Parts: sequence; C-alpha cells; structure tokens
Amino acid sequence: MEPIVKEKVQSYLNQFAKEDVFIHLETTNGAYAAHFNEQFFSAGAYIRNAKIQYEHGKIVGEGPFRVGLKLEIGWVYAEGLTHFEIDDLGRFLMAGHDYDGKLAVALQISRTPFE
Repeated sequence: MEPIVKEKVQSYLNQFAKEDVFIHLETTNGAYAAHFNEQFFSAGAYIRNAKIQYEHGKIVGEGPFRVGLKLEIGWVYAEGLTHFEIDDLGRFLMAGHDYDGKLAVALQISRTPFE
C-alpha cells in the first residue's frame, strides 16, 4: 500500500460510483489484543460483502483522511484512512494505520464479493 494521495483516491472513488459494488468496512481499536489489559474498553465494527451502489464518493481531510460514499438514503464512511492500493484483482483497498503501524480502519470496494 502507498500513502494516500487525495487526487488518486478521488479518481478511484469516481470509477466505482453508480454501479453495484461490494464493500468491506472494519474498525478496531485493539479488539484482538484487549486481553492484555482488562481495563481497556475495546470497540469495533465489521461488515463484509454488503452490496451497495453509491451515487458519489468523496475524500476529505489533510491526513488521516475520511472517505464517504453517498447512498440513495444515507452514507457509508470511514475516518482515519492513511494508505490505499488497487490490488491485482482490481479491488480498491484503503486502510488507516495508527502511529505504531497497526490497522485501525479498513474500507474496501470490489466489483465481486470478497472471499
């Protein structure tokens, strides 16, 4: 993955707009490591292979970034994004890594379901 360049990410968001796509959206603040500290409140969210069609997508911020996908009746968004890539299957992958390099948020868009 490479650090986000807003113009590149916006271009990819535009390419997937107005067509059926599958999204993967995941957040974590350490849910997988919460057992190390019983006082730590762990929270996260996870959705995989939700089929949506967004009217337009938009990236905002100066980094870390927020990406929003405007649906007919609402929004899907991820905040804290730092990196992106188009993988060899043509999927648009965005991720946010914390200051230690650990994954904090992922937003992925694909024309085919994620395995």
